[in-house]
Amino acid sequence: MRALLSVSDREGIVELARGLTEAGIECFATDGTRTHLAEAEIEVRPVSDLTDSPEILGGRVKTLHPKIFAGLLARRDQPDHLAQLAEHGIEQIDLVVVNLYPFGEAVLQADTTLDQALEKIDIGGVALLRAAAKNFPGVAAVSDPTQYASVLRDIRSHGTVSPETRQKLAAEAFALTAAYDAQIASYLNAQAGTLFPSRLTLVVEKKADLRYGENPHQLGAFYADPAQHRTSISRARQIAGKDLSFNNLLDLDAAWQIASDFKTPTVCIVKHGNPCGLASVVDLAEAFRLALEGDSVSAYGGIIGANRVVDDTAARAIRPGFFEAIVAPGYTPEALEILRTKKGFEIIEVPQTDADGPELGIGNFDFKRIGGGLLVQTFDNLEEDRNKLQVVTQRRPTLDELTDLLFAWRAVRHVKSNAIVLAKRHALIGMGAGQPSRVVSVEVALRKAGERAPLSVMASDAYFPFPDGIQIAAQAGVIAIIQPGGSIRDEMAIEVADRHHMAMVFTGRRHFKH
Repeated sequence: MRALLSVSDREGIVELARGLTEAGIECFATDGTRTHLAEAEIEVRPVSDLTDSPEILGGRVKTLHPKIFAGLLARRDQPDHLAQLAEHGIEQIDLVVVNLYPFGEAVLQADTTLDQALEKIDIGGVALLRAAAKNFPGVAAVSDPTQYASVLRDIRSHGTVSPETRQKLAAEAFALTAAYDAQIASYLNAQAGTLFPSRLTLVVEKKADLRYGENPHQLGAFYADPAQHRTSISRARQIAGKDLSFNNLLDLDAAWQIASDFKTPTVCIVKHGNPCGLASVVDLAEAFRLALEGDSVSAYGGIIGANRVVDDTAARAIRPGFFEAIVAPGYTPEALEILRTKKGFEIIEVPQTDADGPELGIGNFDFKRIGGGLLVQTFDNLEEDRNKLQVVTQRRPTLDELTDLLFAWRAVRHVKSNAIVLAKRHALIGMGAGQPSRVVSVEVALRKAGERAPLSVMASDAYFPFPDGIQIAAQAGVIAIIQPGGSIRDEMAIEVADRHHMAMVFTGRRHFKH
């Protein structure tokens, strides 16, 4: 057997090369890999012994040669292929070990120039892997250090890489080269300012197999975008608790996104993707207590999100209740000691990362799945501009009312449409979500708020098609409303608000969330 080694990631290559040579396999390597192996006192032959040609163009051309690719692509079961190899004095190559230039890592650095990025595009390595993978009945394409151990086990047991392993390696090699090309396409599109290219290339890597999907009869796995470098649930670290489930991850993501959308200390409690509790005040423990008061019944078994390091005071407030998990940017040692006493409680930390680099991959997009395809859009990011708010009623909101209105407006975009939020003193006190009728969402929110509804404010994710929702809110004691406006019946809505001495603000922007 003959092997060709060319790696940019040197992890495990010394042990692999030593195992291959001990098994009697003749090894060849490109100059950088060969030098690294020589430092470990492992002698392998240069690639130029295969090609009779030196590396040229600063190493850009070293393996792109007929003698290498003929040795890889020749069918072992085709006598005419083997005869042509013999005629031209070409030996078969049975094993290729290649990992590619780290293009993805390079372009995530904010200071990487286009010229520097182009130099990180691997050509020869991709070609070698594709050739070896295409001919996997006779050649093993090894593309990742995690594969080295299984390859050596096969060789030590059988003297060769088994057919089953070769096929698996081929599939992984093609997946790798496809992902690599997708990263390049994503980067070049971003450089050209092309937001929605004619072909959208996506790269995700499996982080974990899950126990099941949304329901026990569904299979599930967790994949993450390797190009995502900003703070997100995909970069989270689990500190304690049982393995995360499909539904845990959905709600943890929602909890993290909602809490981290607020600048002041904030706690939210999420159930089935919606915030059933939310508060943003100066003290995290108080924020939790107010969030829990928002809907203590729905909060049972929910997931907590916090946008500050959880301290012992907040942990003591959390400990008595039944919750599935908590996600936060960190925990004090005292808080961890307290929270670890909650049996089965999942403690998740989202490390803060540098957000200055370019956002590539799927980082710029929000996806909705439909049969046979994807709907793709940019994210509904809220850029608050008080100057664009339009007071449409005779009474203007007071400063306290305006502050609560802005809190409610930020909260309502995280609630499933039709969405209605009632808030008071920076805390959610009632929420109507996912109702086909907006007036029903208002009724649900008011029922949740109960006797707390008087002197509260209301946010609606879209305009009121009829003034009935405003009418029943006014009768329940709601004193101010924030909504997009834009209905043909806006004048009727304004008239009802004025009749009840309510303040109403139009934003000119809606927040549908299906």
